[in-house]
Amino acid sequence: MPIDAAQALAAGPRTGEISWDRKDVQLYHLGIGAGANPDKSQPATDADELRYTLESALHVLPSFATVAGAGSPGVISGLSMPGVDVDLSRVLHGGQRVVVHRPLPVEGRATATGRIAAVYDKGKAAVLVMRTEVADAGGLLWTNDAQIFVRGEGGWGGERGPSTRLDAPDGPPDRTVERPVRPDQALLYRLSGDWNPLHADPEFAKLAGFDRPILHGLCTYGMTLKAVVDTLLGGDVSRVRSYTTRFAGVVFPGETLRIRMWRGPAPDGGIRVTVTAADRDDAPVLADTAVEHA
Repeated sequence: MPIDAAQALAAGPRTGEISWDRKDVQLYHLGIGAGANPDKSQPATDADELRYTLESALHVLPSFATVAGAGSPGVISGLSMPGVDVDLSRVLHGGQRVVVHRPLPVEGRATATGRIAAVYDKGKAAVLVMRTEVADAGGLLWTNDAQIFVRGEGGWGGERGPSTRLDAPDGPPDRTVERPVRPDQALLYRLSGDWNPLHADPEFAKLAGFDRPILHGLCTYGMTLKAVVDTLLGGDVSRVRSYTTRFAGVVFPGETLRIRMWRGPAPDGGIRVTVTAADRDDAPVLADTAVEHA
């Protein structure tokens, strides 16, 4: 069978050196919409946007951790681990969690250690959890958990895994913002390292069951965190401690994201988020989404 859960879990970790510089950070930020200020009265060179695009003012959005060093090892790397042999057209990114141990530096060299941390049998699909820990000379920087959803590969009687569903937030959101997705956004975002043709090649997208290429889930993920930081965290990226989501639906380039945010109760706080496609009657895009912060 294409996925041998025991072999995948028993395989040793895969370790590699990664590096990034300010140009990689700037390209990532542009790929998630930095500079495209939704408030048309503010230019792309507004000070709030230059924090993401100008080298002398640059800070790093923690979701950059998903692409630093071209995202290696990451989702695609997980599909080549021992015990895993699947058709890329059956693969979707099911969820993502980033835990930030220290603020991400603008430039860095680090060691990334990746392994399959869990394999779950969802019946009609399998879910692989690819865990990547990244550390530099100062210690652990971040931990990434990517949930890789493989259609048609479940049903062997394995563990189903824990539920990641969260209770619906209470009351109306504290903030609602809309973020447009440019028609060429997937083509720009993929330059940060996710070359899956699902996001660029119409013919491949049709093989995967879509009538046209879709936006990377991690692009939506980054756009959403930027909206949270800019609106509820005072623009301070260093306040983010962890960021978790489940990819509940697709986004097509050219659509508009509607991002709803709820502040959690004191003293622990936390921010709950939902994201929908405003152009398609609020079709779900990101669900079970939470930002823990200082």
